[in-house]
Amino acid sequence: MSQGGAAAREGAKPQDRGWAWMVLLAAVLLQGLTLGFPSCIGVFFTDLQHDFQASNSETSWFPSIMVAVLHGGGPLCSILVKRFGCRFAVMLGGLLSGVGMVSSSFCQSISQLYLTAGLITGLGSCFSFQAGVTVLGYYFVRWRTLANAMASTGVSLGFTLWPLLSQYLLDEMGWRNTFLIFGGILLNCCVCGAIMRPVQLTSESPLESPKSAEEPGRRSEGAQLSNGTSPHPELQQQTRRTACFQMLQKYLAFDIFCQNKGYQIYTIGVTWMMMGFALPHIYLVPYAIQNGVEERRAALLISVIGLINIFIRPFTGLLSGHRVFTGRRIYLFSLAVLLCGLSNFICVISAEFSVLIIYCVILSIAMSGIGALTFQVLMDVVEMDRFSSALGLFTILESTTLLIGPPLTGLLVDITSDFHYVFYNSSFFLISAALFMGLSFCALEKKNKSKEASKVPLDNHSRYQYSEMPTEPQSETQSSSVVVYITSV
Repeated sequence: MSQGGAAAREGAKPQDRGWAWMVLLAAVLLQGLTLGFPSCIGVFFTDLQHDFQASNSETSWFPSIMVAVLHGGGPLCSILVKRFGCRFAVMLGGLLSGVGMVSSSFCQSISQLYLTAGLITGLGSCFSFQAGVTVLGYYFVRWRTLANAMASTGVSLGFTLWPLLSQYLLDEMGWRNTFLIFGGILLNCCVCGAIMRPVQLTSESPLESPKSAEEPGRRSEGAQLSNGTSPHPELQQQTRRTACFQMLQKYLAFDIFCQNKGYQIYTIGVTWMMMGFALPHIYLVPYAIQNGVEERRAALLISVIGLINIFIRPFTGLLSGHRVFTGRRIYLFSLAVLLCGLSNFICVISAEFSVLIIYCVILSIAMSGIGALTFQVLMDVVEMDRFSSALGLFTILESTTLLIGPPLTGLLVDITSDFHYVFYNSSFFLISAALFMGLSFCALEKKNKSKEASKVPLDNHSRYQYSEMPTEPQSETQSSSVVVYITSV
């Protein structure tokens, strides 16, 4: 039964108080269990490579698929949430994640891991995470921004704890038994989902009934049948094409991409950035181990990144929200990406543990800026009534480069037998993306100012120029009918 029907039976639930804070706690745990989980994969990289006799490129496909599906499954999750509700989507995701990791413990080849840990666990994590973020929009109105900021700390906690737990279990019982235990841990997403009971915001259902969009077509078809006539085949085909186009328009905003220069520049820049963004997370641990760092200390490097993120990310979010940075957040974002790219050269200079700690501190500061600003900048360049569809195309494109970036770099490492190319590649993509976004938005801003000064009329001027869009919470009636899926970096 749909979430809306259940909510009608349970009655209205208060927002911003009471049970809403239990839901927030569940959301924190969800983000730690889902988005934080891929951070530990580098701990198993060397063991998986040795057991399956796989190359760096072949082994890196497994975490790449997991992360790409986690980020790119947004439109599918949105459809699932709209039809069955957030609670169902979170619990289904937890079940898929657990089954995926349990199945991974029995895999006999690296290609089987692509399906179990990569696709199944990645898809399950996507459902749990994005539905968990969506439900916060129904439980919080006044404190929605604070709730999302607090929930994002779960990612940092996951980054801190998963690698340490992974290394301990790997040393004690091997990667197969560790994956089996991980399957049981990820099943706790189902418990978090059970806490997220349906909430009634208005007299209507909190989630739009999927049947409402289909009723006009069904009524017209029913009218034809009642008159004793059947729809013409060409008319049926045209109707299907129209429905397909409307679906793409709703979840993949190609029209915004073609017309909104700010969205176009930002989407291309972030998509290019993702080719190098995930490389240090996957290859840092094996790089440290290859250079003589003890395995436990190597796993600690990822935990250092997560620990610093816990404190820096909320501060970055508060700083970017200051009115001084209104309309300028894209430049802060570009600066964070540039710092992230430049920090990689530290690893090239030396692989000593103390130097790698310094690298992790700087990288974590830059990552905090990227994570806090990614979707805030997207809200700045796209109107909120189209944010959901704009986010759909945005996440699919970035997941594509997240998928192919690590394997291509792994192939380069296999050919050269030099891990330094990991950090060279990462720096190239990050620095070039930062310069592209910063300079392009600067040129776009100057172009808009010159047109204003010369009083040249612009079509849909307020809609397609880069400017600050209102991000205040919508009224309860409006927010109750909008499903927004959000990913995090």
